[in-house]
Amino acid sequence: MAYATVSDLEAGWRELTEQEQRVAGVLLNRAAILIDSFVTVDETDCHQMDVLSMVSCSMVQRAMIASDSGAFGVSQQTISADIYSQTQSFANPTGDLYLTSAEKKMLGIGASYVLNVRPSIGWDFS
Repeated sequence: MAYATVSDLEAGWRELTEQEQRVAGVLLNRAAILIDSFVTVDETDCHQMDVLSMVSCSMVQRAMIASDSGAFGVSQQTISADIYSQTQSFANPTGDLYLTSAEKKMLGIGASYVLNVRPSIGWDFS
């Protein structure tokens, strides 16, 4: 079950062509599958559902921008002319659906903690 609709994506980004709407629908479903593998969803939690919608739209928008770039699959590109050159690195060259660290934080996943616990059973550390 997708957490956002194509209309949600368009409202926060831009109007999509019919073909883009079909692709967006598929990607929104895939984003939900990815999110479901990390998050226990409570459909009665309105705040969580809003976060899931927002994160889903962001994931799909990143993937669709990558496919629109004309450099799909290219991770870096350099253009040179005489003594001048320009180098570009692409953030998502393969158009993957992924969660940013901020999105993971919003979803309550991805944080790991290392604790130093002092044992106290039968020991006197004074």
